[in-house]
Amino acid sequence: MLVKKNFRDPWYPTSVIPGAPDASRWLRAEPRRTLADGVLRRILSRALPHSRVSEALPLTGGLRNANFKLRLETGRAVVLRIYEHDASLCQKEIDLLRLLDGAVPVPGVIHAEPRGLDEIPPFAVLEYVDGIDFRELRHGGATGAIAEAAESAGEVLTAIGRFRFPKAGWLGPGPGVTAPLVEGADPMPRFLDLCLASANLCRRMPAEVRAGLHALAWAQAPVLANLEREPRLVHGDFNGGNLVVRHDSGRWRVAAVLDWEFAVSSTPLADLGNFLRYESAARPLLEPHFSKGFRRAGGELAGDWRQLARWTDLLAICESLTHDALPEAAASELVELARATLEAREAQCG
Repeated sequence: MLVKKNFRDPWYPTSVIPGAPDASRWLRAEPRRTLADGVLRRILSRALPHSRVSEALPLTGGLRNANFKLRLETGRAVVLRIYEHDASLCQKEIDLLRLLDGAVPVPGVIHAEPRGLDEIPPFAVLEYVDGIDFRELRHGGATGAIAEAAESAGEVLTAIGRFRFPKAGWLGPGPGVTAPLVEGADPMPRFLDLCLASANLCRRMPAEVRAGLHALAWAQAPVLANLEREPRLVHGDFNGGNLVVRHDSGRWRVAAVLDWEFAVSSTPLADLGNFLRYESAARPLLEPHFSKGFRRAGGELAGDWRQLARWTDLLAICESLTHDALPEAAASELVELARATLEAREAQCG
C-alpha cells in the first residue's frame, strides 16, 4: 500500500536564538513525505508485529514531523509520528509522555524508536485520541461548550505545572534541563534582548517598538526573575491547535495535549499567556472559565496574573519573529501583538 498526497513544499524556519527549537510556533507546514509499503511494514514489524493496516492517512497540523493516522484491520486507530529533523526530539517527547501518563491527558506510547531504523528517521507509534482540536470548537462551537472546554484546559494546565525541575531552561531527553534560557542573571530580559537584536526581527519590527520592549523588560526584570524561582513544566505551545477536546460524561473536556517538542522548564504563565493570546476583554470567550478551572485544580494566580502572562508571552512572540521563513502576514500579526502588550491595550488581530 502506498499513500499518496500532493504535499506543498514545506518551510522549516530556523531561529538565531541558541537552544531554541528550529521551527516556528506559528505556522504548521505539512512535511513532504509519503508512506511506502516497505517503510510501513518495517515500522509495524517493530511496533505492532501482529497487526495489519487497512488505511493510512496523513494528518495535518504537525510542526516539523510527519504524522499519519493508521487504521488497523481490527478497527483500532494509532498515530505514527516520524521525527524528520531532530532525533533528540523523539526521545524528549516520549520521555515527557511517559512522565505525564496518568496525571495529564496525553496519548499513550505504544512503541518508539528514538534512533530510527536504518534509513527511517526516529519515530513513535502513539494511541490515537478521538475528538476535535480546541481551535475547531472555538470557531464553530456553542459558547457553553467553549466555556466547558476552556475550564478543562485550565485544570489540565494546573496538572502540567505540578511537574517541577531544579532550574529553569531548555528541556531535553530525560526529561532534564539541558541549558538555561541564556547564561547569567536576568535570563528573561536578556533572552528578549537577544531576540530584539536579530536581523530578522529588526527587519519586521519598528525601532520604537523594539526600544519600548527592551525598556519594559528591564523595568520588570525583578518581577520576571521572581517568576522562575520555582520552575515548572511548561508545554511551550499551549493553544487550541494542540488540545484535543471531546464531549465526555456530559461535559466538554480536554482529551489529550499534543506536541511536546517545545516544552521547557519555566513559569506556567508562559502557557497561560499563549492560551489567552487572542482573548478579548470586550468579547470574552475563554475567560473567566479558563482561570476558574486553573484555580479550582489548585493553580495559584496573583492579582496581576493577566499582565504578567502577557509580558511572559512576549518572549515567545519575539522569538518567533527571529525565524527566517515567516510569512509577512504572520509577522505583522506578531508585531501587533507585541505593540499592543507594550501599550497595555488589546491587539487588533486574531
